[in-house]
Amino acid sequence: MSTSASLTPLRRPPRLAPGARVAVVAPSGPIPEERLAAGLDVLRGWGLDPVAAPHVLDRHREFGYLAADDADRAADLQNAWCDPAVDAVICARGGYGAQRMVDALDWEAMRAAGPKAFVGFSDITTLHEAFAVRLGLVTLHGPMAAGADFVKSARAQEHLRATLFAPESVRTIRSDGTALVPGRARGVTLGGCLSLIAGGIGTPHTRASARGGLLCLEDVGEETYRLDRYLTQLLRAGMLDGVAGLLLGSWAECGPYDKVRALLVDRLGGLGVPVAEQFGFGHCDDALTLPFGVTAELDAGAGTLTLDEPALS
Repeated sequence: MSTSASLTPLRRPPRLAPGARVAVVAPSGPIPEERLAAGLDVLRGWGLDPVAAPHVLDRHREFGYLAADDADRAADLQNAWCDPAVDAVICARGGYGAQRMVDALDWEAMRAAGPKAFVGFSDITTLHEAFAVRLGLVTLHGPMAAGADFVKSARAQEHLRATLFAPESVRTIRSDGTALVPGRARGVTLGGCLSLIAGGIGTPHTRASARGGLLCLEDVGEETYRLDRYLTQLLRAGMLDGVAGLLLGSWAECGPYDKVRALLVDRLGGLGVPVAEQFGFGHCDDALTLPFGVTAELDAGAGTLTLDEPALS
């Protein structure tokens, strides 16, 4: 059994105001130029001043699934974060690559730069965990600037915009989902892409336990047996010992949902905590933005997550 202390709430970055400068970075996969342009236009429409980092449109010299060399991707993120003129950092897309560059970041310099809003999901799960562990900051699990889900979805855009500009207006996050296991639970939010959470166990930038937390999990393109492997790894590693509750997002391209659901019941139903399913975050249409690092109450039956405080200060 894990003996880790319960999670505590993290420091909330300041909200954005019109005219704020936002850096768009690519810590993971390569970016289609037309989608980046569309995403930047959306951000400009919000009254923001978006700036693409120097290597956002680069491609790794050997591995085409990476946006640029590891050092360049790390430098883009670190330089954006440490630039006092930048008020927030939004990732362009996921894919793969954050695990390769996270160890190259100068966490002391980034901590000294102060808090900023940070947005992303999927492969960016690695950075959500690192920002929690190394910087102690609330981050936003939400749609990314060059993501097809973002540029095409008014609902995803509006929920992220409200979270960034008027976070008190989305203190209660409502989903269309149902309860896998009914009940209410309170805890500090954390999580992201299941495969990345499992892959981060034992690394310097990932917490060993979700004790006292509301763990949010989703994934994409994983066969059911692979989801089984990841969930079993979390159970065997003790990461789910003492978890307060779970929110389950989308499982796009992970097989028929009835099979996925049966697996979720099998692996998570015996924890004795509330579990909300199909909560509407992750790799899905109209994805909601979830803050990580805040204390909240989950009502699995009602499909709601109510934050004690707004996500941003």
